Amino acid sequence: MTVKLTPYITLEGRVKEAIQFYEQAIGAEILSMVTYGEMPDMPGTFTDDLSNLVAHAKLKVGVTELMLSDAPGGSPSENGKRVTICITTNEVEESKRIYEALRQEGQVNMPFKEEPFSPGFGDVTDKFGVTFQIYTEIED
Repeated sequence: MTVKLTPYITLEGRVKEAIQFYEQAIGAEILSMVTYGEMPDMPGTFTDDLSNLVAHAKLKVGVTELMLSDAPGGSPSENGKRVTICITTNEVEESKRIYEALRQEGQVNMPFKEEPFSPGFGDVTDKFGVTFQIYTEIED
């Protein structure tokens, strides 16, 4: 049996924008994406605006996956819907690059610096309200 945890980000109408941002900031690649208008058994159910929103997207980031969805009219920040994603690299320079990219138009929660547990660590909430911990783990 295999068990894997995959972070799932829910946004309100900004998933396509977020995907473009994550492609540049963290090297994400789109594996799949379906809009509400493309959902089987739902043609004509949504207005034109809603039918263009993302019902489900799956991205590849390094060797892991990230999933996203638009939540039309719902609040993604309700209790139980929050998530912090930890991005781990084995190079301080790469960690710093990712941190700097994600903090653009976002909020710094902890500046990127050396910590007792990591030679390069920072915590940032991006412009979409998603919090990332950037962690450098040097392999011995």
